[in-house]
Amino acid sequence: MSYANLPAPSPEQGLNRYMQEIRKFPMLEKDEEFMLAKSWVDHQDSSAAHKLVTSHLRLAAKIAMGYRGYGLPTSEVVSEANVGLMQAVKRFDPDKGFRLSTYAMWWIRASIQEYILRSWSLVKMGTTSAQKKLFFNLRKIKNRIGALEEGDLRPENLTRIATDLNVTEDEVTSMNRRMSGGDASLNAQIGSDGEGSTEWQDWLEDEDADQASDYAERDELESRRALLTEAMADLNDREKDILMKRKLQDNPVTLEDLSTEYSVSRERIRQIEVRAFEKLQTKMRDLAVERGLLTAA
Repeated sequence: MSYANLPAPSPEQGLNRYMQEIRKFPMLEKDEEFMLAKSWVDHQDSSAAHKLVTSHLRLAAKIAMGYRGYGLPTSEVVSEANVGLMQAVKRFDPDKGFRLSTYAMWWIRASIQEYILRSWSLVKMGTTSAQKKLFFNLRKIKNRIGALEEGDLRPENLTRIATDLNVTEDEVTSMNRRMSGGDASLNAQIGSDGEGSTEWQDWLEDEDADQASDYAERDELESRRALLTEAMADLNDREKDILMKRKLQDNPVTLEDLSTEYSVSRERIRQIEVRAFEKLQTKMRDLAVERGLLTAA
């Protein structure tokens, strides 16, 4: 899957023209989306993947506009959203029963957030979960309490935000000063073609979206990956190899291929896989309990 033949936003082109261009791609009915996704998964049909991507470019652009306040070129944020969309299409499993848009939203936001974090100074901004939560929620909270145009926050608002986000008041002040000056009017138009112009607010992210929840999910995923890596050390080389090839690869190796590689029956490979998976689950649970991430039964 590549960017070939996909429209791309650019400062020269202008966002309004890009928005008009991506509206030309039709939305997909559920059955059509399912068949296209199956064609991609089963046959690596690039034309099917292309249709899945282009039909969701408007979703990617809408989510991207929700991140317009971080002082970065909007065209680049939209491009990163499209990268996340392509990753979602690549990994989408239509047999799970949900729509691509539901699955793609996480990948789009994750791609945008990683781009923002790479672009800002992580040394100054901080990398803890609480600081990331502050970074992605400060504007939302300021808007909710009517403090967007204050400059430095009033003491009562400073205390409220610090308490809500579980960070220090100094951290809130520092982050607020770093992010100030980048606010734009929600009624500012994208482009200047009169009646067809689009305002920023037309592309705002859904209010139900919660970047803090996304980061909580990502932190949990990172913790699980760390537990997985440590627990894998309890397996012998053969168990580890078989489990990796059967459970942890995008394209699992068949029992037949592994039976040939290890000169044993397919049933023996299956037994080793099951045993290794059970050992892994037990070790991960023990580690999670030990570190207070899980309560012992």
